[in-house]
Amino acid sequence: MKHNIMIDKSTAITNTYIQMINITFGKIFLFVLFNLCFLSAFAQNYSVSGHVQLSNKAASGATVTLMPAGLKTACSESGDFEFKDIATGEYKLLINFIGAKNYSQKIVVNRNISLNITLEDSDSKLLDQVNIQDSSERMASGNLRQVEGTAIYAGKKTEVVNVGSLNANLATNNTRQIYSRVAGINIIEYDGGGLQLGIGGRGLNPSRVSNFNTRQNGYDISADALGYPESYYTPPAEALDRIEIIRGAASLQYGTQFGGLINFQLKKGPSGKPLEITSRQTVGSFGFFNSFNSVGGTVKKLNYYAYYQHKRGDGWRPNSHFDQDGAYLHLDYQFTPKLKVTGEYTYMHYLAQLPGGLTDNEFETDPGQSSRSRNWFKVNWNLANLTLDYQFSDHTRINWRSYHLYGGRQALGILSYINRPDPGGTRDLLDDTFKNYGSEIRLLHQYELTNKQVSTFLGGVRVYKGLTLRSQGNADDGSGPSFKYTGSFPSGSGYEFPGTNVAVFTENIFQLTEKWSVTPGARFEFISTKADGYYATRSSPYNDFYYIQNFEKKTNDRSFVFFGLGTSYKPVEGIELYANASQNYRSVNFNDIRVINPNARVDSTLSDEKGYTIDGGIRGSVNSWMRYDLSVFYLKYNKRIGSVNTKSADNLENYRLRKNIGDSRNLGFESLIEADLLKAISKGSSKYKLSVYTNFALIDAKYINSLDPSVHKDNLVEFVPPILFRTGISFGNQRFDVAYQFSHVGKQYSDATNAEMSDRAIDGVVPAYQVMDLSANYKWKWFTLSGSINNLLDKKYFTRRADGYPGPGILPSDPRGYFVTLQFKL
Repeated sequence: MKHNIMIDKSTAITNTYIQMINITFGKIFLFVLFNLCFLSAFAQNYSVSGHVQLSNKAASGATVTLMPAGLKTACSESGDFEFKDIATGEYKLLINFIGAKNYSQKIVVNRNISLNITLEDSDSKLLDQVNIQDSSERMASGNLRQVEGTAIYAGKKTEVVNVGSLNANLATNNTRQIYSRVAGINIIEYDGGGLQLGIGGRGLNPSRVSNFNTRQNGYDISADALGYPESYYTPPAEALDRIEIIRGAASLQYGTQFGGLINFQLKKGPSGKPLEITSRQTVGSFGFFNSFNSVGGTVKKLNYYAYYQHKRGDGWRPNSHFDQDGAYLHLDYQFTPKLKVTGEYTYMHYLAQLPGGLTDNEFETDPGQSSRSRNWFKVNWNLANLTLDYQFSDHTRINWRSYHLYGGRQALGILSYINRPDPGGTRDLLDDTFKNYGSEIRLLHQYELTNKQVSTFLGGVRVYKGLTLRSQGNADDGSGPSFKYTGSFPSGSGYEFPGTNVAVFTENIFQLTEKWSVTPGARFEFISTKADGYYATRSSPYNDFYYIQNFEKKTNDRSFVFFGLGTSYKPVEGIELYANASQNYRSVNFNDIRVINPNARVDSTLSDEKGYTIDGGIRGSVNSWMRYDLSVFYLKYNKRIGSVNTKSADNLENYRLRKNIGDSRNLGFESLIEADLLKAISKGSSKYKLSVYTNFALIDAKYINSLDPSVHKDNLVEFVPPILFRTGISFGNQRFDVAYQFSHVGKQYSDATNAEMSDRAIDGVVPAYQVMDLSANYKWKWFTLSGSINNLLDKKYFTRRADGYPGPGILPSDPRGYFVTLQFKL
């Protein structure tokens, strides 16, 4: 069929005019664009940006002023700053930072300028030039400087792990490699996926970092900072900028833990660009897969960083699959050069099947076997934090952080002795919920004494409110992860454990001379712990029975003051002598008294632990190619809580009793030396690096007074290897790097009676072991290919005997495993 199409003449004329107008406007637009580009070539505005550091640490919050423009900003958490749209001309850049000499530099702006500036400590001479350093050449280890943000570390034993400088298996949070340069650290290896962290220092129990005050970006992440200081959440190593560790002297500023503080500093968005994308995909042995993806950047006054991680694995033993998801969001906004507000949220969830422990004979025969198929573990963690930083002047600043944790952990399975088969029937379920709130405010002020030396005052207040909801009872008789009780109420126990803590603390660096400082400090603590709930008993020992709820309430209020004193002396540049003595305290809560476990029981008369830590040493650097830290310590632990093998009154049951065992003392020597040999030989001109490090510790830990007849004087303290030795070497340049590590951990005992072995395998020695790891990476443009072989020689060993979850019994460590990571970064 044909269609006749008629076009109105006026319409055709109109379309012609429209085309002519479009062509005309197009020419005008091109003409204007050409002239704007031409003019901009002669009237270009530029940017002035840079990175500011002090003692190899980012100068977070440093005030940067550009004169005579009168522009002012503050350095980000990573020490970066930027001024945009700066006209051509001569300017003076001024930088003020607490703990540093005032800095000034003349610059000529006729292009985009990027500076790397190193400030001088306030007790040393002013720099007369700009030092430019490549952050990729940072050593993996370091120390905190005397003043960091609103914290004082003068005279204290401090350690820093620069995660970005490590050649390690970050996808699995490989603890041996990540903490290889932290002296005297004992490690429990929970799983092959790095779901949980277990480290202890100077002879303290490594279980879930329970003897450290564990924080992320300065706020608590543990389950209950008062009575259950174990951490079920571990930040992914791929998201970390650095790890800060302060030993026992951290008790004055951070609370009552003998081990001190471990603080995970997560990455921030880069300050020099609005968007940076990183994607890391890892595959490995035993069905391991990890996907880590992050975005970050700076848009005007807003800095942001976010990541999402998914991790899964089948494990090398049967019944050991896990799935984990995690996410994090960081936003900070610089409202004014003096005021910055930061908000953060962290989410983590994982479900793991637990293969259970082994007896000694089973481990020797085949460490890869599993006799438990019905044990499960689930963790859900939610953290929120809001921080306010305000700088009153160049010498006074305040930091106020408030945080909230809502989390939980559920353990489901069979807790009976591992030398007995799974009896079938109902399983045991332990369900904990944690609801904690905390707020901490710090004021730091620097002032001059009569001798013109700059001293530093720190004062702070902490308020903490924790609530643990704990219940235990029978669950179903199935084999899947069904976390539900049977019956009308939990058949074991149900409790609320509220806790309140109010603390006031202060420290002051008295800079007596240019080289010598003394830092006294004090902390007041008020602690209130309560228990409100019931424990159940059977009405009859026979089959025809019902559960009886026995209700109880308990309250324990106490307050005390403890003190510390530190000193630092720098005889010459590059050498520091330091010493510190601080009291320690560790409170006991009621939240673990009513746990029903055939392998372990808790003495209801548990009391708080008290003691002190003394340490001292020498640290420093040789030019820029070597750093060292050699120290000794003495840790006195009164009424130490531990476990002893005990029989019931009728001699029918054996179990481990957790109680105040006695007084112990730990003394030891710790050392770390790290050096770039090629940098030393070539005097810094080599394009390659040959980095070596040696981490060596000797620890002698004994009971000197016993409160239990089964623990004799001079018995060795449990979880204390007498020798810890880790060493490694890496070779490469900015494009490739190969690293090798060797670890030796001495023999240790799992209980205070120093039992060599038991039928149930929860008591006995943990034999000495040696492990090797090999890692390599290669960078090309936006891509990085990394590989790791862990447990290179396929050694058979274990690091823990468990008396409950995830055991009980011997928990074998992973055999040789292969992992490959492909990273894309734009």
